[in-house]
Amino acid sequence: MATTRPKERINYPWEVKYKIKQEELHTYLEAANYINQSSTDIISLQHEYGLYGSQCGEYIIPFVESLKKPLVTTLHTVLDDPNSREGAILKRLIKKSDAVVVMMEKIKEKLVNTYSASREKIIVIPHGTPDFTFAPTDTYKEKKQLTGKIILGNINLLTPTRGIEYALDAVATIAKIYPNVLYLVIGQTHPVFLQTNGEEYRNFLEKEIKRLKIEKNVKFVNKYLSLDELIDWLKTIDFYVSPYLDPQQAASGALAYALGAGKCCISTPYLYAKEVLNNTRGILVPFQDADSIASAVIELWENQDKKEKISQKAYDYGRLMTWSNIGLRYLDLFKTITILKK
Repeated sequence: MATTRPKERINYPWEVKYKIKQEELHTYLEAANYINQSSTDIISLQHEYGLYGSQCGEYIIPFVESLKKPLVTTLHTVLDDPNSREGAILKRLIKKSDAVVVMMEKIKEKLVNTYSASREKIIVIPHGTPDFTFAPTDTYKEKKQLTGKIILGNINLLTPTRGIEYALDAVATIAKIYPNVLYLVIGQTHPVFLQTNGEEYRNFLEKEIKRLKIEKNVKFVNKYLSLDELIDWLKTIDFYVSPYLDPQQAASGALAYALGAGKCCISTPYLYAKEVLNNTRGILVPFQDADSIASAVIELWENQDKKEKISQKAYDYGRLMTWSNIGLRYLDLFKTITILKK
């Protein structure tokens, strides 16, 4: 099943049997009824507040509470305050779920200690990634006509929480030493942010680029990428920069993919980055600190052995996160839940 936003027109593949309209509660209840009458053995719910309708996505609650089949919920965001509106929604989701999947041990501990969740119910399964080959960037740079460039980049749906402006400041510093540096800002504006704010953030970034006089050092790739395109761009990048601003960010598919591709990652120390980079598989820099980003890039570019060791450690860690491995772990969990519920 898929959730569709107002005015959104997406051609889903045949596997999508039912479309929930984000802001129409009756479609959630109809979807639950459809599942209950189907041959479905178990439901896997991906939960992110912005995906579902009403305030804080609370329409997901009548959906799950109408289900009569086993439910496994994967949480992409766990906020600190269990007494907030979002916290109340999360507690109801946990109560209804037969198992709850999180991507970090620290988030499991937060659910147990802050949300009073049963430890046995919380399962840690890392974020999945494609099965990348470990390859030098030269071939891919040539393919993109970027030979001779030092490529920094990130692949994200843009919102102000991404902190891209600090990476731009870093590029301005790097360009004074390496004029051939190029920063790729890859991805469209986040559709939820776009609905309410338009291209406000992208326009701000473009003004910053002009102010910093780095027009030749930044390239926007403002489009939705297919998986093949995403992989090609990732393999072009020398340094993956993740300057997120929220210390509590508990997951990042983009950073997971960069690790899986064996990229040398430079990131602010949000929760997910601290766990997966761990100072040996990447470089952690302070929040809102462009100088530290620039210093890390310059130092590593001038010390290729150190850069390659970081990349190799990232790639080795990413082997544990390939979709085939993560899929098997989910399959084992689904089988266990199904057997216990019989």
